[in-house]
Amino acid sequence: MIATIAFKELRSLFAAPSTWLILAVLQFIFAWFFLARLDAFLQVQSQLAQLASAPGATQAVAVPLFGAAALILMLLVPVFTMRMIAEERRNQTMTLLATAPVSSTQIVLGKFIALLLFLLPIIASCLLMVLALGTGTQLDKGLLFANALGLLLLAASYAALGLYVSSLTAQPAVAAIAALAALFGLWLVEASATDNDSAWRLLAPTSHFESFNVGLLNSGDLGYFLLFCAAFLLLAVRRLNNNRIYG
Repeated sequence: MIATIAFKELRSLFAAPSTWLILAVLQFIFAWFFLARLDAFLQVQSQLAQLASAPGATQAVAVPLFGAAALILMLLVPVFTMRMIAEERRNQTMTLLATAPVSSTQIVLGKFIALLLFLLPIIASCLLMVLALGTGTQLDKGLLFANALGLLLLAASYAALGLYVSSLTAQPAVAAIAALAALFGLWLVEASATDNDSAWRLLAPTSHFESFNVGLLNSGDLGYFLLFCAAFLLLAVRRLNNNRIYG
């Protein structure tokens, strides 16, 4: 049943013309940023050649690209999560799901998996751009893997929070604004923190992505993303259960 719901959501996402427009604009932004970083890297090759441990193409191009993608996904994910529950409730189709022989957990997980599958090609496009440089230079595959994994986990945390916010309202626009405000607030907490060990800073998903961005696979950061996703998915399930009980 989870696979059925996920397939339905994916088909609905790709059936909307606005989705293809957003993806086209997003790909243009990624390509422009990638080429800009590559051009800047090529222009300083003569200076880098004089350094004993000069940064390679992976550090100079891939790391900034994935960092920019992390911020762009923070703005993008709420646009897609807003309709997954809020719009169904507005269109009265959530009532059909609630009365069907399917649990709230299956509904939430199906929608969550569909969104991750939708975001996966976006992350893969960033990875493929950098891998194209492998034909002319040597890449740090470990750093690339860490960045791709970190970006996927970060996108998953955005999706989980967005789904929970979408379950709180029947207005998609309100869900999008509220989710974006929550994510932006977490980002501001991380950006304004001065102490790297600040407890407030550790609450922000972007601060945990930084370890992956520099090539560090930290079990603490991995655990944070898993707990973050699980917490908001459970809250979304509880919200749907309450709706079923109290109408």
